[in-house]
Amino acid sequence: MTDNTPHRTTSAKLIVLDMAGTTVADGGLVERAFERAAERLGVEPGSADHTAKLQYVRDTMGESKISVFRHLFGAEDLAQRANSAFEEAYGELVQGGLIAPLPGARETIEKLRAEGRTVVLTTGFARITQDAILDALGWQGLADLTLCPADAGGRGRPYPDMVLAAFLRTGAVADVRESVVVGDTAYDMLSGVRAGAGIVAGVLTGAHDGATLREHGATHVLASVADLPAALEPQREPGA
Repeated sequence: MTDNTPHRTTSAKLIVLDMAGTTVADGGLVERAFERAAERLGVEPGSADHTAKLQYVRDTMGESKISVFRHLFGAEDLAQRANSAFEEAYGELVQGGLIAPLPGARETIEKLRAEGRTVVLTTGFARITQDAILDALGWQGLADLTLCPADAGGRGRPYPDMVLAAFLRTGAVADVRESVVVGDTAYDMLSGVRAGAGIVAGVLTGAHDGATLREHGATHVLASVADLPAALEPQREPGA
């Protein structure tokens, strides 16, 4: 007997979405905030040290920011100072209105939740910055849950901790393979793969290109998060 019912690789009931570059367009604010923070710590603009540090920030988009600053500044006290200065600078830019939702992002989240899916927004920023972004966009309460690295033990991406925290806290699915992880960076892809998510989708609205996303484990590459609901529609098996 032929099974004519639609099939999908996962029930996709838990959707874990990155923010900056995936659902939120920050217009290069990460780099601008880093430059402000670095200057406050005495890194001279235009110097070789400044150029090298800025390139590292670009290369590690998606990683927990405190981890980035630990690598750049070494000593924990300097890393914490740099992180605090960065978060303050980023918050100032957000309050200045220099942030916006990516086209279709809000509608996508609303559609996914209307379909009975649980949506979690994650970030590599600290909670104070995440809340500033949510407030600026009017997104408080838009998702079922929001998580930052501190909410999941302190480790951000590429560790799987935030995805697993979403799995544990929401209880939305019985199997982590029923989770979907979506982001714009290699670190997002790695965190989804390491967590065991059934779908790890990269979007082309942020830091990394399709080849990089696939290289780090993307099962799907989408033009934007607005394409996610269609990608999760049940697909018939060939010949069904």
